Amino acid sequence: MSHLSAAELGPALGQGLLSFPVTHFDADLTFDEAAYRKHIAWLAQYDVAGLFAAGGTGEGFSLTPTEIDQVVRAAVGETGGRIPVIAPATAGTAAAVEQAKAAEVAGAEGILLLPPYLTESSPDGLVEHVATVCAATSLGVIFYSRANATCNDVTLARMAERCPNLIGFKDGVGNIETMTRIYARLGDRLTYIGGLPTAETFALPYAEMGVTTYSSAIFNFLPEFALDFYRAVRARDRDTVYRQLRDFVIPYLDIRDRQPGYAVSIVKAGLAAIGRPAGPVRPPLTNLTEGELSELTTLVRTITAAAAG
Repeated sequence: MSHLSAAELGPALGQGLLSFPVTHFDADLTFDEAAYRKHIAWLAQYDVAGLFAAGGTGEGFSLTPTEIDQVVRAAVGETGGRIPVIAPATAGTAAAVEQAKAAEVAGAEGILLLPPYLTESSPDGLVEHVATVCAATSLGVIFYSRANATCNDVTLARMAERCPNLIGFKDGVGNIETMTRIYARLGDRLTYIGGLPTAETFALPYAEMGVTTYSSAIFNFLPEFALDFYRAVRARDRDTVYRQLRDFVIPYLDIRDRQPGYAVSIVKAGLAAIGRPAGPVRPPLTNLTEGELSELTTLVRTITAAAAG
């Protein structure tokens, strides 16, 4: 696949499942590039539309700028242009600009613009933040609406008007009225991505609001299950979606919800459960307990056996 322009990237991402690969660490919490590359190569065998390197599930918040660059370069190198790699830009505007520029040099296809660090902003300020980052790169930029950086349809329309390379809106809030207003106002100007934790839970109702894709953390360790689920959502196959929710996703959520931060930790535990360990999570996250890992392993083995049988 040749490099995608900003205009081409949005539609390409919207046509398939997306995922956030975990970032692999050694026992001493050092980035394990060899293991990470092996993981990316494994995921790249599957029909995934894009990978978010060093994102939320990839513990991007715990990585240094140098490590983020290493992770992005490793993902780009391992995918070899076959799958778009989306790099993060976060923190304040100046830092986000530097990250966006570094991602372009590293060969990433796009930018996921995460919320600024520890500050609130007015709609005007948020528009300026997005516009400044977009102006600093020719890559397509996806705005991640969550935490202290959320916007309504009016503000998002202003961003889209100012920024031709703003190509996507990733929703991490889950407000149905807001999403309905956004799609009603902007239509197909942007690609809409489900970005709530364990996005499978929201995928079917969100599909009715123009959200054609979402980022699946489960894809990290059950790629075939995640892709089957996505296809069922796109086909509006309610029976299959709700069966898979009952059989796996909801029991998985029950474990995830036991501790703050487990939305990330449980993904690395899932990889351990299938014999492809990614190492521990970095503080302030905590790993699942041995009992929880055993419970998750049983759940994974049960759903895998059901799919094979």
